[in-house]
Amino acid sequence: MIRTVLVDDEQLVRSGLRMILDTAEDIAVVGEAGDGGAALDLAAREEPDVVLLDIRMPGTDGLTAAAAMADLPRPPKVVLLTTFDLDEYVHRALRAGAVGFLLKDTPPRDLIGAVRTIDEGNAMLAPSITKRMLERFTVPAAGPAAEAARRLQVLSDRERDVLVAVAQGMSNAESGRSLGMREATVKAHVSSILSKLGMGNRVQAAILAHDAGWA
Repeated sequence: MIRTVLVDDEQLVRSGLRMILDTAEDIAVVGEAGDGGAALDLAAREEPDVVLLDIRMPGTDGLTAAAAMADLPRPPKVVLLTTFDLDEYVHRALRAGAVGFLLKDTPPRDLIGAVRTIDEGNAMLAPSITKRMLERFTVPAAGPAAEAARRLQVLSDRERDVLVAVAQGMSNAESGRSLGMREATVKAHVSSILSKLGMGNRVQAAILAHDAGWA
């Protein structure tokens, strides 16, 4: 059972998220909080697997709460909830190693899938907005671009193809169809890419690819 906590200052948003997640037999909502401070106390007490955390809240905001949760004895996997157009904090959070972020209007099926993906230890960035987010927030200068290109030299040609697809916002299944390979093969390439680059998740790798001008 995937123990999940919902954090948003709007009760209506929390209720909507709970209604969606309650339809999944393998997900249990073990608590709700309306601000970051209460969320931190709840996470420490309940030890959830996944926390869906709003970025913008009065008092302790989501980024501050997420950083504090990382220091808990049993830190949860934190997914930031955002309206995207308003939250310029997202890029900074992803670079710092957040497991991902989702739009608040993510379709129910995708939300459930995202919680499962995060619980498995994978990063989750809504595929439909990956490319737009990277283009909006990543503006590489000549120096960073050259450094990013240097770091990416360790990848094979096939790994480069996979990383470009990831940076363009494709899921593993979409990447497989585009590149003519099985989804399992794509997953293996992604794991190899992260290992070679010394990164914790695919979002960070996608940002590096964008810095290098690959996507």
